[in-house]
Amino acid sequence: MPAIPTVKATLQPTPYIVSFADDLGHVWSADEPVDVGGGNTAPTPERLILASLGACTAITLKMVATRRQWPLTGVEVELQLNPAGAPDAGNDIVRVIRLDGELDDEQRAQLLRIANVCPMHKLLTGEIRVDTRLQP
Repeated sequence: MPAIPTVKATLQPTPYIVSFADDLGHVWSADEPVDVGGGNTAPTPERLILASLGACTAITLKMVATRRQWPLTGVEVELQLNPAGAPDAGNDIVRVIRLDGELDDEQRAQLLRIANVCPMHKLLTGEIRVDTRLQP
C-alpha cells in the first residue's frame, strides 16, 4: 500500500512565512508579497497550486511519451490563475503547454488529452472535501 501523501505547514515567526515538510523529507516554504505584509521570500499559496498542476502535467506527459517511445524532448507548462479577473463563481486556470520534439499531430492530440487527466488536473476539477478539526 503506498504511503499517504502528508504535508505539515508551520507558520514561522516572520509574518506570513510558512514552512512545509512532507512525509518524504522534502522541505519548502510559502510567503506573501510585500504589498500585503509578507516578505516575498517564497511563492504564494496560489502559485504553489499552479506549480503542482504544472509539475504534474509535465511529468505525466513525459512518463506517457517515454512508455510509448514517442520523441518528446521537452515540456513547458505556463499557468495563470484568473487572468481575466476573478469570475463571479469559481476560478479559472489557463494552462498553455509547449511540447518539444518531432511529434506528429495524433501524438500531440493524445498528449493534450492525457494532460487533461493528469492526477492534479483530476483533483482540481473533481469534488474535494476538506475535513478540518482542531488538535486537542
